[in-house]
Amino acid sequence: MLKRLDKIRFRGHKRDDFLDLAESPNASDTECGDEVPLKIPRTSTRDSEELRDPAGPGTLIMAAGVQDFNRTEFDRLNEIKGHLEIALLEKHFLQEELRKLREETNSEMLRQELDRERQRRIELEQKVQEVLKARSEEQTAQQPLKGQAQANNGADRRSQGLCPRVQKWFYEKFGEYVEDFRFQPEESTVETEEPLSARRLTENMRRLKRGAKPVTSFVKNLSALSDWYSVYTSAIAFTVYMNAVWHGWAIPMFLFLAILRLSLNYLIARGWRIQWSIVPEVSEPVEPPKEDLTVSEKFQLVLDVAQKAQNLFGKMADILEKIKNLFMWVQPEITQKLYVALWAAFLASCFFPYRLVGLAVGLYAGIKFFLIDFIFKRCPRLRAKYDTPYIIWRSLPTDPQLKERSSTAVSRRTASSRSYVSSAPASLNKDEDTGRFHGTKKGNFHEIFNLTENERPLPVCENGWRCCLINRDRKMPTDYIRNGVLYVTENYLCFESSKSGSSKRNKVIKLVDITDIQKYKVLSVLPGSGMGIAVSTPSTQKPLVFGAMVHRDEAFETIFSQYMKITAAAASGSDS
Repeated sequence: MLKRLDKIRFRGHKRDDFLDLAESPNASDTECGDEVPLKIPRTSTRDSEELRDPAGPGTLIMAAGVQDFNRTEFDRLNEIKGHLEIALLEKHFLQEELRKLREETNSEMLRQELDRERQRRIELEQKVQEVLKARSEEQTAQQPLKGQAQANNGADRRSQGLCPRVQKWFYEKFGEYVEDFRFQPEESTVETEEPLSARRLTENMRRLKRGAKPVTSFVKNLSALSDWYSVYTSAIAFTVYMNAVWHGWAIPMFLFLAILRLSLNYLIARGWRIQWSIVPEVSEPVEPPKEDLTVSEKFQLVLDVAQKAQNLFGKMADILEKIKNLFMWVQPEITQKLYVALWAAFLASCFFPYRLVGLAVGLYAGIKFFLIDFIFKRCPRLRAKYDTPYIIWRSLPTDPQLKERSSTAVSRRTASSRSYVSSAPASLNKDEDTGRFHGTKKGNFHEIFNLTENERPLPVCENGWRCCLINRDRKMPTDYIRNGVLYVTENYLCFESSKSGSSKRNKVIKLVDITDIQKYKVLSVLPGSGMGIAVSTPSTQKPLVFGAMVHRDEAFETIFSQYMKITAAAASGSDS
């Protein structure tokens, strides 16, 4: 124990700086309060000589005082260090005893549990042995009884054991098929929609184009056969088809052509270079997709793809709407022809043999495809007069065309009502008539723009064109852009502002004062030619722009034609 204390106490320090273990205080707090004998420091001969300095007794007394002070401070420090070391040792010993006590208690508990488990195991073994002995005794007693029961009830057991065997065999053979017919509730799966991406949109359009390429090439080849693009190929195809229809081999011929096409596709997939097409295929250069695109390039790419998708969806919508309107009696005179043709086909199929009906339909289809269509394509006027399917398809309206027709019918009705009112008695004066039919939302037309009464909007722009006036000479945002309506009269170009009630924000331009008029594109980023009209006058430094105009082309043609009339009239007047 003393060795252990010595190692702990003097770990990391010099042993000469501290008291010896025999002279240090004991490892108890009660003994530490007693007087502790101190170690007398050893003095060398040199120190004794220095103390015996002949300078006088005063120096000796001062030196002795300094040494006593140093000794008392040194002793106090050593005493404090001893107390700290004793406290640390006691703490360490107490922790080790606590750990040992915990380990001993755990081991005792484990031993008790182990003894209990051993007792249980012994009891269970005894019970198992007793049960085995009882069963062996029962089996030896029931052996003669079992022999008699087997002899008496053998047939019954065979009959009872046959049904489970049959069920088991049936389930093994047909159980999987029976499980397939078991009804289960449908699982509602929600498809996750992908976010909009320019690259993804472009890739989908290219995939659609590649997927539709076989169909488009097949349609091109059929059109080339009908147009006699290759005379020898079309003549051979016409001869083979007519002979097959005449001898009743039309369906086997089409099936054989399908098998031949699949065989050629198999050879092409295996690496054979086989290319059979009436129309020579033109390989389009495939541009590699760029990875790093600027914002403008991405925007232009999205616009191009959106334009192609718009045109494609528009064509598909036209076809579907025409078919829908054909069957929904939108135009009764067209659907009536289809109705009569279906009744004729039904009666022919009821009274004539199928061979004769198939022969007639096949011969008509061959003559129509190879001869009649060729003549109609070469003679458009003849086709417009006598090609019944083409006439029916062209005359079928789409939904936008139906809406346009209904709007024109309403406008005709309003025009007829206006003509009827104009032919009424003269009790209605001219001011009331102009105020009723040629007025704006805020009042009469000539009063708003301070014009004469004979200045009225042209019939084309009677209701005006919605637009916004962009005046670049102005610096304030409220004056820079104004929303309103644009009118054209015989001599003026009038803009009515929609925000302010005063006539100061309205704009009136004489057509004679216009120096230049042209179509204008406000935002160069957007596709197309724009939706604006730029008008230059001598009073403005920069041209006035009427932008965001939906019917820009119609407005430009009206303004330009009226401008040309005014300039021509002014030129003829000056010459005279």
